Amino acid sequence: MKETAKSRITFVIVAGIVRPVMNLLMNKKWEGLEKLPAGGFIAAPNHCTEIDPLVVGHMLYNQKRMPHFLAKGGLFKVPVVGAVLHATKQIPVERSTAGANRSLNVAKEVVAEGGAIIIYPEGTLTRDPDLWPMKGHTGAARMALESGIPVVPMAHWGAHQVFPRYAKRFHVFPRRTSRVIVGDPVDLSAFEGRPLDKATLTAATAVIMDAITGLLATLRSEQPPAERWDPAAHNQSKHGRNIERDGK
Repeated sequence: MKETAKSRITFVIVAGIVRPVMNLLMNKKWEGLEKLPAGGFIAAPNHCTEIDPLVVGHMLYNQKRMPHFLAKGGLFKVPVVGAVLHATKQIPVERSTAGANRSLNVAKEVVAEGGAIIIYPEGTLTRDPDLWPMKGHTGAARMALESGIPVVPMAHWGAHQVFPRYAKRFHVFPRRTSRVIVGDPVDLSAFEGRPLDKATLTAATAVIMDAITGLLATLRSEQPPAERWDPAAHNQSKHGRNIERDGK
């Protein structure tokens, strides 16, 4: 199967608006693009500012890989927005078992069509004070292990200087460079055949987060913290905005 004509047309329209804006806001440097699989895959990037999806989507679209994000189910009911999400085959995230199965089926279709599914394992903007990847959720690992979809770790750095997390305006000057690096697909073979219980999914997620953190360390030329930030250990919510810490 291929992307439908409607999907491609919608992508072209959206990209025609987004790409010029992204090029105006910042320079870009993309590394490791040759590591993108020929077929469909899960892209697993770090998450440090609200414009991250535009950064990753821009890079993938320019490689002729249609980006498909996991989005809250409620957004699909919003006029215009919902129509665009449906047309571009974005993937609704629902809590019910039936809804989760539908999401997985859509994800499989996207992969069969050679598309890229972007999943932020952190689930929200990192709570780490220094913007290192924090403890991840198990959704990407579960989808990969259930369906055999390769997980490609990615990291980016620089967009947060243009639009800091929870900011209300862009910082265009001085001009910044957004760097994106793509890593080799994560080796999850050690988990094949194991029951998809909490222990397995947690361990597989840790492997994915290690790969993302390693890539970010390369971009930053810094050593990441020895222990990954865990919001629960700091009495922080796992979802939503962390204004108390970051609102300045």
